[in-house]
Amino acid sequence: MKDHMQVLQPKGWAAPKGYANGVLAEGRQVHIAGQIGWTAEAKLVSADFVAQVEQALANIVQVLAEAGGVPAHIVRLTWYITDKSEYMSRQRDIGAAYRRVIGRHFPAMSAIVVAGLIEDGAKVEIEATAVLPPK
Repeated sequence: MKDHMQVLQPKGWAAPKGYANGVLAEGRQVHIAGQIGWTAEAKLVSADFVAQVEQALANIVQVLAEAGGVPAHIVRLTWYITDKSEYMSRQRDIGAAYRRVIGRHFPAMSAIVVAGLIEDGAKVEIEATAVLPPK
């Protein structure tokens, strides 16, 4: 399934923890808008940061499935978070939620602290790019 992707790791660089420095991929691109921790009814799943992360990731997987994709096709995730200290202090819980939804697939990732998100109460928004194998 991942034969159309290659992780890019420059020689001599320390191995990244939980993400890839780069991914080379060939195929059909899927660009997924920022997803927050809300349900199909557009209601936040919880005020809890980790619950919102898990729901946002689940939303990404559901959108990706519409294109026939699976989490292993994700090549990039961009996380927008509103509270760096909460993100840093909950990394173990975030990792567990990530593995429940995405598994042990670690694409290129960025995390950016922002002053706020458009939806009141949202604590995280995650964008995704995936590349499905050529048809």
